Amino acid sequence: MERPLHEQIAGDLRAQIAAGALPVGAAIPSESQLGEQWQASRGPVRQALATLRAEGLIGGGRGKPPVVRSQALRQPFETFLSFSRWVRQLGRTPGQRTLEIARRPAGAEVADHLELDEGTPVVQLLRLRLLDDRPAMLERTTFIEPVGRLLFDFDCDSGSLYAYLHSQGVDMSVAQHIIDAVAADPTDSRLLDLPPGAPLLREQRVARDSDDAPMEYSDDRYRPDVVSFTIENSQHAQPSLMRRSARIA
Repeated sequence: MERPLHEQIAGDLRAQIAAGALPVGAAIPSESQLGEQWQASRGPVRQALATLRAEGLIGGGRGKPPVVRSQALRQPFETFLSFSRWVRQLGRTPGQRTLEIARRPAGAEVADHLELDEGTPVVQLLRLRLLDDRPAMLERTTFIEPVGRLLFDFDCDSGSLYAYLHSQGVDMSVAQHIIDAVAADPTDSRLLDLPPGAPLLREQRVARDSDDAPMEYSDDRYRPDVVSFTIENSQHAQPSLMRRSARIA
């Protein structure tokens, strides 16, 4: 099914911004120019620009043409469990390279997060996540053994782990997130194509089932020039995820 016109317009402008065809500071084509290009009325064009403005990609005062403010794509919290789903929603192409999948004893830190005894068998993955073939995030994920062993029968480079695990009846309905900044270690540097010590955005996540039992612990490290994070809240609704003090969000 074809995407709504405003999503197509926003996706095209988003891709131009990410590729540098519309660099930071550049003016966005006018509403009339976009309308002529897309054979669109003013409504879809304004809706597309409002979407990019809400994402922080463009800005500008009243009566002035919008300009590019940022090239970093923002990831809303509700899509954290599936990088692939988030990227597809942007109209972009997700990718992954699984570098390691192994069953091994849980170390002290992993055991604490998953509420296991140290040495309990777990399944760990190291995956490089790509956005339009560009390195975007390095994912270090640990599953409890009954969940992780399902992945030995799955091609982890074929798509979303979480969609597959859901299809196998795995319940990961609640997640807690901590966002902070870390320096790139040698593995991060090599795989994300950054200098050693370069700053990275890190998201640590513990996903639980509906009975509050931990299923997964992940340490995901993002290139901040490719991805940033957003939180939306309201006076009339409780935020869906907790923010911790002394963390960057």
